[in-house]
Amino acid sequence: MSAFFPHSAAVDTSNSLSEWLEYIERQHPQSIAMGLDRVREVAERLGLGAPARKTIVVGGTNGKGSTVAFIEAIARAAGWKVGAYTSPHLLAYNERVRIDGRDVDDAALVEAFAAVEAARAQTALTYFEYGTLAALWLFGRAGLDLAVLEVGLGGRLDAVNLVDADVSVITTVDIDHTDWLGEDREAIGAEKAGIIRGWKPVVLGEIDPPSSVLRQAYVLGANAIRYGSDYFCEPIDAGGWRWRDVSVRLDLPMPTLQAPVQLANAGAAIAALRALRTPIARSAWAEGVAAAVVPGRLQSRRVGEVEVVVDVGHNPQAARTLAAWLQARPAQGTTRAVYAALADKDSRAVVEALQGDIAQWHLAGLEGPRGQSAAALRERLGDTVAAAGAPADTVAQALTHALAQAQAGDRVLVFGSFHTVAEAIQALRSFD
Repeated sequence: MSAFFPHSAAVDTSNSLSEWLEYIERQHPQSIAMGLDRVREVAERLGLGAPARKTIVVGGTNGKGSTVAFIEAIARAAGWKVGAYTSPHLLAYNERVRIDGRDVDDAALVEAFAAVEAARAQTALTYFEYGTLAALWLFGRAGLDLAVLEVGLGGRLDAVNLVDADVSVITTVDIDHTDWLGEDREAIGAEKAGIIRGWKPVVLGEIDPPSSVLRQAYVLGANAIRYGSDYFCEPIDAGGWRWRDVSVRLDLPMPTLQAPVQLANAGAAIAALRALRTPIARSAWAEGVAAAVVPGRLQSRRVGEVEVVVDVGHNPQAARTLAAWLQARPAQGTTRAVYAALADKDSRAVVEALQGDIAQWHLAGLEGPRGQSAAALRERLGDTVAAAGAPADTVAQALTHALAQAQAGDRVLVFGSFHTVAEAIQALRSFD
């Protein structure tokens, strides 16, 4: 890797994307550093303005990526030019920044990182902050009708909160990242509510949001648009569902994205787009709902006569959603789980939510500063995984063990983090 990245407007862009990513990982002593002062200072030097004619910011504990995908797909079906920024990625960093439905290429990202580097001078930025500024720089040059930005962590102090959204969305609030956001839903909700803007709409995608979120909307004079109060999502039959509010009724196909919770995510996306008050053809609502896809969310394939399902769910709320999906769609045989989790997650509560739906657990280790070995995970779980097989060093090993023991008609569920799913997808390529 090149040893020298000069801090000037003439930053060399000859370094590869992988070299830039290695470089920016080393530029801050912490992987997470909450606060907007540093990133705002660099944004001002970059001359960043609004990333698009209209902007929607999506925060929450779970469902953010799916909600972004629905908003993006519907808006593109309506003929809009759309940019979407999400995190983390599964297999390639390029997945984080999309323009017109396509991941941006290496050259564009390198140019954006070089621009950020030239502007930051001696200001230390985290990996996520670099990426957010790079995405906003690219969007600002793309002539977008709509930018859809996913919050990384929390909301109030997240780099994405630099942007004053025309509409904000808070999908759900549950227990996660307690070291940074607080120990209960009220404290976490207060952090999530930091993306709300005064006198602007905020879509609340769960029926019972924390009072801290509602209070912040009230204090700011924001128009809170609540699922179950201001808009409704109702299944019609196996093939369709209905979104409605006081003035509009939309009969729609079921999402390609699986799990009952995806109706709530699609519903929040529709509410957010309607809050922009820009006309969208009825056909675009249906086309977008059906077209939205997100890798790693209940993504299924077959290995011989065994179904393998991968899902990035990594907290108790996501585990409860997984359990509901397993119960609604039982396997012909038994269900085995390959589970690997980061050390800072409430893995015991995750396993407890799924224990009644899993016949055999295969625990795996994850590398990295936030990772943990399978033995450490097994110790943390205690007696909640009485039916666990021998711990495996890697997800690939655990998946191989699970498939070797599975019978025709069985299902293997691989979940626990983005890292877990990425490793599983790579391992499954050997079965192609």
